[in-house]
Amino acid sequence: MKSHDFDGVITKANEVYTIRDNTTLDTLVVSQTILHVNQCTSGHSHDNTEEVYFFMYGIGEMVCGDRKFEVSTGSIILIPFGQFHKVWNRGESDLVFNCVFNGKRNH
Repeated sequence: MKSHDFDGVITKANEVYTIRDNTTLDTLVVSQTILHVNQCTSGHSHDNTEEVYFFMYGIGEMVCGDRKFEVSTGSIILIPFGQFHKVWNRGESDLVFNCVFNGKRNH
């Protein structure tokens, strides 16, 4: 699986996903998640962090607050402070998305 030329350090890798973080910026983290087939993220929220998800490859489904919708290559999702969010891979290949958030990883 090509990581879409994303430069970063693997922070988590298991049967669910591989997460790679680039922390070279002072106040932002750029993270890439490769969510494997038939898997989902754990779902969580952040009281003090906003996030933007950029879907690079694959198809899936996402919950963001009280909304549930499909995501695919090119989808961009804005996640406000405190909003619960979770992603499912509904495709037949890995679902790859990049995330930008302020501060340091706390999840």
